[in-house]
Amino acid sequence: MTITEAEWAVMELVWSKPGLLARECVDSLSKSRGWSRSTTLTLLRRLEEKGALHTEDRARAKAYYPAIEREEAAMSETANLIDRVYRGSLSQLVSTFTRNQSLPKNEIDELYAMLRRMEGESNA
Repeated sequence: MTITEAEWAVMELVWSKPGLLARECVDSLSKSRGWSRSTTLTLLRRLEEKGALHTEDRARAKAYYPAIEREEAAMSETANLIDRVYRGSLSQLVSTFTRNQSLPKNEIDELYAMLRRMEGESNA
């Protein structure tokens, strides 16, 4: 599932406050993004059609809940980026980032720990 940048903003709102009513989503995104009511409702509908959101009918209003976890969406977007831009090569992605910016020691240590864990899993 691909989520656009605008849809991601809607998902962030719903992940942070599951059960928001459509009106609350419209109000919040109008204030934070300057979006019209129709823009927000269109994005909510698209996300529901994609299966990213589900709704619950409440007295003349819809409440929106995430149908996918944030981590699941992030993994899908990351895999899409790696496939599309780096031809499926995670090492190429890491190489590009480390070439253009330095990593703090704690992040380097985290990467080493992940690699050791992955190596252990592949040897098992």
